[in-house]
Amino acid sequence: MPTAQLIDGKAIAEQIHSETGARVQALAARGVTPGLIFIRVGDDPASQAYVRMKEKKAASLGIRSQTLVYPGDFPEAELLAKIRTLNADVDVHGILVQAPLPSHISETLVFSTVAPEKDVDGFNPVNVGKLLLGAEDGFRSCTPAGVHELLIRSGIPTAGAEVAILGRGNIVGKPLAAILLQKAKHANATVTLLHSRSRNIAEHCRRADIVVAAMGQAHFVKADMVKPGATVIDVGVNRIDDPSDKRGYRLVGDVEFDALLEVAGHITPNPGGVGPMTIAMLLSNTVLAAEKLAGAR
Repeated sequence: MPTAQLIDGKAIAEQIHSETGARVQALAARGVTPGLIFIRVGDDPASQAYVRMKEKKAASLGIRSQTLVYPGDFPEAELLAKIRTLNADVDVHGILVQAPLPSHISETLVFSTVAPEKDVDGFNPVNVGKLLLGAEDGFRSCTPAGVHELLIRSGIPTAGAEVAILGRGNIVGKPLAAILLQKAKHANATVTLLHSRSRNIAEHCRRADIVVAAMGQAHFVKADMVKPGATVIDVGVNRIDDPSDKRGYRLVGDVEFDALLEVAGHITPNPGGVGPMTIAMLLSNTVLAAEKLAGAR
């Protein structure tokens, strides 16, 4: 019989949305409506779907949002100019530039151009630096912040815990490591950041109390790589061929979920684990930006 307890990302995300909605109402009493701008360049299908989901949830919470769509050959200079205009707009509290961007546009330059106080995605170098330093007045990037909330709200202790993070990317791995190693409540973990050049990955994972898989390799984490009772967080989104699906493929995570149900103490489903949390943290960040501008924080 499976022993692992499911960490229900959908349910926890709804808790956060409820809290965010209450904060929106408090701002409304002060005459403030949080405003969020999405910028999408090109017609990547996944990007279109992600932005639609974010827009829909924002509207349900009373957050005013708008999506600016530009063609795939849109000049970088014009995109940067538009971002600077939005930076100066007092009715815009949050700006999210949907990645990936076309190859002729520098994501680093774009993220650096978004004003730190409107960088609700947490990618501006100022906010990344504040995260590393443990400052509390910046914005944390949404997916690692969501993983952290899953651990907190599921009662998973991190103080002194061994955490193995698979993947050293700027979106999940590095910022999550920074969050968990801080000398702070719900942190104080011993973090091992694993990647493609790491030796003995399985050995590191077997030592861990918490395993976070964010490598982008389907079913990489096997049952024999996790010690009994460990917590497993699956961040990966991978497309694998599946002729039985009408799309011809299906999406799977980085862990062998069914096998790990027999080993892990807690585990996130995929989908339904980390994904909903990313949107929840984005909208929470947007309201936080509005609260700061209104002097409510």
